[in-house]
Amino acid sequence: MTKQYFDNENFQALDFSQQPLQKGEYESCTFTKCRFAEVDLNQIIFSESTFDECDFSMAKVRGAAFKTAHFKNCKMLGLRFDECQTLLLAFTFENCQLDFSSFYKLKLKGTTFKNCKLQEVEFREADLTNACFDNCDLTRATFENTILQGADLRTATNFSIDPETNKLKKARFSITGLPGLLARHDLLIEP
Repeated sequence: MTKQYFDNENFQALDFSQQPLQKGEYESCTFTKCRFAEVDLNQIIFSESTFDECDFSMAKVRGAAFKTAHFKNCKMLGLRFDECQTLLLAFTFENCQLDFSSFYKLKLKGTTFKNCKLQEVEFREADLTNACFDNCDLTRATFENTILQGADLRTATNFSIDPETNKLKKARFSITGLPGLLARHDLLIEP
């Protein structure tokens, strides 16, 4: 099977579970209101591509490549980003729902999560140096041996991060985020 190359194309309102996305590379492409839910994206490379209002829930991303992918207003439940190709892996997420997804052991330096729902997301052993969690809900997200040096969590909510098992040097938190740093000590913090 010959791999296809697509450059600067727009894909709108397509359901790739009904009509499979062709294997190949998609460079500087835009996908709007497309359905990738439960689709196998193996051997597909997205470079400098934008996804707006797309549904990726439970998509199979093993072997897929996201080289500077921008996700806006996307539903991305249960994705195993840790199974993607890691060479040149880079994301930005804005107004996305990423619940139950995994970023286990990924190098995500400088990644931006803006207005995202990240409930029960796995960040164990990930490198999130200088990442930004702007107005994100991190309820039951897992941080263990995670590098969060220089990360910005000032407007993040509902997180629980143990400073003893994560690297937090120069990470930024607000006063209201202190309970999330002290949760393991079972302290009662009152205003």
